[in-house]
Amino acid sequence: MSVPAAYIGIILIWATTPLAIKWSGEGPGFLFGLSARMVLGAILSSLLMTILARRLSWRREAVLSYLASGMSIYGGMLPVYWAAQYIPSGLISVIFAISPIVTGIFASFWLRESALTPLRLLGIGLGLAGLAAIFGTGGRLGPHAPLGILGVLLAVLFHSLGSVWVKAVGARLPALSTVTGGLLVAAPLFLITWGLFDGHWPVQVPARAWQSIVYLGVVGSVLGFVLFYYVLQHLETSRVMLVTLLTPVLALLIGQVFNGEHIAPVVWLGTCCILLGMAVHQWGDRLWRWKTT
Repeated sequence: MSVPAAYIGIILIWATTPLAIKWSGEGPGFLFGLSARMVLGAILSSLLMTILARRLSWRREAVLSYLASGMSIYGGMLPVYWAAQYIPSGLISVIFAISPIVTGIFASFWLRESALTPLRLLGIGLGLAGLAAIFGTGGRLGPHAPLGILGVLLAVLFHSLGSVWVKAVGARLPALSTVTGGLLVAAPLFLITWGLFDGHWPVQVPARAWQSIVYLGVVGSVLGFVLFYYVLQHLETSRVMLVTLLTPVLALLIGQVFNGEHIAPVVWLGTCCILLGMAVHQWGDRLWRWKTT
């Protein structure tokens, strides 16, 4: 598989996922939509493993990789689905754009991939400034919007930590095996969570919610994660997370066009600040060395 093609696929999937998350919870509730998505994804990925005559490895490194992937999925998805009730879908992608910062910090201490140079720290500062500007608009989005923003930040933390954990384990598993193992860990956790806090089968599920659940289960959970872990095996963790530089603007536009979401000018300003910070964080040192040579 071409790494650039997989990279583009991740961008398109991640740009459409926030709106699908928001739609999947309309009617049945976010816990049902999330649990149904993950169970569907676990079943589908297991079927693909069977069709392709592949078996999950049970050596120590593989089990640790499944655990890291599963906890990343659980810790990253649960807060996002909860937060999607209170903030525009495009804003989820914008906040997730700080993932390279968080991932880079974890990777610098855990994997020793890169040092926190002055320019990287400048990028972190720009990203945080943009995030602060967006957080300041929370009150205009509704009384619970600031909590929704904090929920997505928590999801970023778990997602970034899980990505670095998978890389640190170094199991070198096929992407489909990593996804299947991770979903088999995460799906029961989501079912338990749904059973404890909801547990009621919805009387009626709108067609758009079902379509979103199926899309997220097939494309978002299986194809998206397979592409993500495939690219993660071939590129540095922090570079993989640069996908989040490209998805926010697309997600904001998709939310406006298909869901009528109004995005305040200060949110666009904060988005530009975050993306500039990510660019400085990733390429600032390289550009500085090129100019001084």
